[in-house]
Amino acid sequence: MSFLPSFFRINEPKRFNFMPRYYDEQKEDLEQRIRQIEHEMGVDHGKAYVPKIRKGQMGNYFRKKRKKLQKQSNIRLFIIIIILFLASWLLIFR
Repeated sequence: MSFLPSFFRINEPKRFNFMPRYYDEQKEDLEQRIRQIEHEMGVDHGKAYVPKIRKGQMGNYFRKKRKKLQKQSNIRLFIIIIILFLASWLLIFR
């Protein structure tokens, strides 16, 4: 009967005790203020955002993939036709 107390026991929620290792609140505040002031002054450190995916690029990908699959299918069909031709030639002229 020792299983009864553990069977009816309600589990306690797990505690979350995460302490950041390298957090400097003053440094974070300073960087936040610097970013805010630079934004207000219009200073931009870095290049303008240029998207890497251009319009129509995905369509080209699917066309290329379809063309590659069609080429593989044609090669496979050609090999099967050659094998069937050789097998029939061996059966007929042997």
